[in-house]
Amino acid sequence: MNDLVRQHTALGDSDLEWLHLLVSEWQLLSDLSFADLVLWVPTRDGTRYVSVAQMRPNTGPTSYQDDMVGHLVPRGRRPLLDAALDEGRIVREGDPEWREEVPVRVESIPVRREGRVLGVIARNTNLLTVRTPSRLELTYLQSASDLAQMIAAGSFPFPGQQVDMDASPRVGDGLLRLDADGIVQYASPNALSAYHRLGLAADLVGLHLGTATAELAPSRGPVDEALAKVASGWAPREFEIEGGDGVIQLRAIPLKPKGPRIGSLVLLRDVTELRRRERELITKDATIREIHHRVKNNLQTVAALLRLQARRIDSATGREALEEAVRRVGSIAIVHETLSQNLDERVEFDEIADRVLAMVAEISPGKVTGRRTGRFGILDAEVATPLSMVLTEVLQNALEHGFQEGDTGKVEVSAVRGGTTKEARLLITVQDDGVGLPEGFDPHRSGNLGLQIVRTLVEGEMGGTFDMVRAPERGTQVILDIPVRGDK
Repeated sequence: MNDLVRQHTALGDSDLEWLHLLVSEWQLLSDLSFADLVLWVPTRDGTRYVSVAQMRPNTGPTSYQDDMVGHLVPRGRRPLLDAALDEGRIVREGDPEWREEVPVRVESIPVRREGRVLGVIARNTNLLTVRTPSRLELTYLQSASDLAQMIAAGSFPFPGQQVDMDASPRVGDGLLRLDADGIVQYASPNALSAYHRLGLAADLVGLHLGTATAELAPSRGPVDEALAKVASGWAPREFEIEGGDGVIQLRAIPLKPKGPRIGSLVLLRDVTELRRRERELITKDATIREIHHRVKNNLQTVAALLRLQARRIDSATGREALEEAVRRVGSIAIVHETLSQNLDERVEFDEIADRVLAMVAEISPGKVTGRRTGRFGILDAEVATPLSMVLTEVLQNALEHGFQEGDTGKVEVSAVRGGTTKEARLLITVQDDGVGLPEGFDPHRSGNLGLQIVRTLVEGEMGGTFDMVRAPERGTQVILDIPVRGDK
C-alpha cells in the first residue's frame, strides 16, 4: 500500500498512517457486512482511482475472485465512487452489478480524516446466497452500518488504538451488542458459551455486562469498579477476565454513528486452552532454565575441586593437566550459564567466545593479547556447547605452544557466517603470530589430547571440518568449518 499511495496519490505520511490504521481494523467491517471491501484512492491528478487494499469476509462468499490491489479505473466509470468522494456520504443507490453470473450489491463509504475525504471503500456483497436474515445476521448488519457511518464521519478507526488482528477477537469468535447503558441487547451463541464457561448460569441478554463481568471475576477490590466500566463498552479497550474454569478475551468498540455513543460492540474469544498451554510452556521454560543453572553450578563445583586438587599435586605435569581440565569444564559452564538466562535452547555465542578468550588468555606465558572479529551469531545449544570446548582447546594450544615466557604477540578469532538458510555454515579462523608449526607436523595424526578433543567434536559431533596450517606470514592458523542453522 505504501508504494501505491506514494506513486499515484498526493496523500501525505499522516494520511497514509490513517489508511494503515483503517486497514488494520476493517476485517471487522467486512465480516459484519458479509462483504468484500476495496479501498480506492483518487490519483494525484484526480482523473483516476487506484485500489490500494482489499479485504474478503470470513462470514460469507467473496465477490472478487481476483486480486484488485493495484488496479486503476478512470473517474466516471464507477459513479458510486465519484458520488461518495464528492459528496462525502455513504452511497447505496443503483441496481446490483452482475459479475460472472453473480449479482453483487455495491455501496461506497467515504474515508474521512480531519474533515477531508482521503478515499472511498467499495463494499461489495455477493447476493447469490442471500436468505431471510436471522437475529445474528441482522445484528451484524446493523453494527456494520454503524461502523460505516463512523468511517464516513472520521470517528473510526480510533486514533492511537492500533489493533493486532491476529491476536484480537474476531466477529465469529463471539459478539455482544450493548445499548448506551451497557445492557446486553444481543449475545451470539459463541459469546454466551464463553460466559457460561466463566460461571454465568443465566442468559446474558438483559444483563448489565460490566456488572455481570465484574461479578464473575475473582474479587479484586477497587479494580472491580474499573472492570465494570470497561466491560460496559464506554471506551475502546481490550482486556481479559478469568473466572470459573475459563479465560475470555474481550474487545469493546463504542458505536457513535451520529456523534453521541448509542451503544457498543463487544467481541470476545474463549482463550482458556491457549492460556493453559502458555502457562505450561512458562513452567517448562522455567524448569529448563533451572536445570541449566544447576548444571552450571555443579560444573563450577567440579572445577573448584579440580583446582583444589591441582594445588596439592607436586608434579608440574599433573598440575598442568588438572588446570587444563578446569578450563575445559569452565568453558562448558559458560554455555549453561547463558542458557539459564534464555527462554529457548539457543544462545548468542559472541559473548561466550569473548569470555572463553578472556579465560584462556589468563594462562598466557607472555604479553599476548586476544581479540575477536566478525559475529558467531545465535547458535543452538547442541552446537554451542562443543564449540565452546573446541575454542578453548584451540586457544589454549595457541598460547601454550606458540609463545614462550616473556613473548609478545596476538591471537585473533574471526567468525563468518554464510550460505543459504538451509545450508548455512560458520567459518571460524584462529590465528596467532607465534613460532608456528614444527616441520612435518600433521594435526590429523597428532596424539595431543587437546587436538584429539577438537577433531572428535568438530568432525564427529558437529559434522564440520578442522585444519591447522602455517599462517601466511608468521604463526599458526586453525580453520574450522561448521554447519549451523541459517537464521542469525
